[in-house]
Amino acid sequence: MYKERTFLEKLNLFLKGLTMGGANKVPGVSGGMVAFVMGFYEELIYTFQRVNKTAFKLLIRGKFRSFSKYTNFQFLVWVMLGSMCSYFSVSLILDYFLKNYELYVWAWFFGMIIGSIYYISKDFGNWNYKSILSLIIGASIGLAISFMTPAKENDNLWFVFVCGIIGVSGMTLPGLSGSFILILLGNYVLLLVDSVNVFGGVIASALSGDFSAFKDAVKVRYLKIISVFTLGSAFGLVSISHLLGYVLKHYKNIVTAVIIGFISGSLGIVWPWKKTIYKQEDGKLLLDSKGNEIVENYERFIPNIGELDTWITIGFIAAGVLLILIIDFYGRKKK
Repeated sequence: MYKERTFLEKLNLFLKGLTMGGANKVPGVSGGMVAFVMGFYEELIYTFQRVNKTAFKLLIRGKFRSFSKYTNFQFLVWVMLGSMCSYFSVSLILDYFLKNYELYVWAWFFGMIIGSIYYISKDFGNWNYKSILSLIIGASIGLAISFMTPAKENDNLWFVFVCGIIGVSGMTLPGLSGSFILILLGNYVLLLVDSVNVFGGVIASALSGDFSAFKDAVKVRYLKIISVFTLGSAFGLVSISHLLGYVLKHYKNIVTAVIIGFISGSLGIVWPWKKTIYKQEDGKLLLDSKGNEIVENYERFIPNIGELDTWITIGFIAAGVLLILIIDFYGRKKK
């Protein structure tokens, strides 16, 4: 699958990586789905599968040209470079909108998840008792998680490594949003917003000759967190791509049905209309080690249909669904 690429082809790969990376940051949208509809999913999985023992042997022996051809390195570099650039830019935008327009952001996410369910299920094929049972199991797990007490933010480095493996799953499995799973695990903001923003700030400061951030204990902690998360993601990319090749080949319908059910059942976690309940003790709010209020649960409610804000929120839900339909339309047109 290796081939020499022109500058325009490399730029195209960079832009595709930019789109895929942005999708991975948004709960409910799968980078793998974007790769699929934009026509480079097969090459993406093929390339990840080539990161194996043979590739490392070629690298150790100094056979760099052979390594580049064997691993489809040109493709990988430009796609991943685009994804990395997207991570930093999208995180800053998300951070701003979550702080200032939280209701509308969750409404948009909610709409995109609904759109993703449609996207995955529309070409499913024939439903039988195995796939229906798998759908029910997936939906039951998702529903149970939705109404559980949300997981607390956990910056334990082993857990962060596992989050890296899970978070990158959306890159290799169309329809499964790694960011969405990170929300359920309680580490979405820590790993894809706070840590990324700190890392970007540290790099910017270092490039201007200011290295004081490396003496700041809080920033150093965030750097450790994002480093471990990146290692977990790299491990996940390689291991999941190999496992995915086998599982989808032998159990494609069952796996797809479980994913459809899980995402459908988990919609409650991103229901836009909810009031955050914070932990209290003796009438005082409890704070975590960083001084942030600790979320205990969410009180979901049905909005007042007579309020203008409700209709604006519904509009954002519709916009989220429409975005997925546009991506799907683009993919069909490309074919």
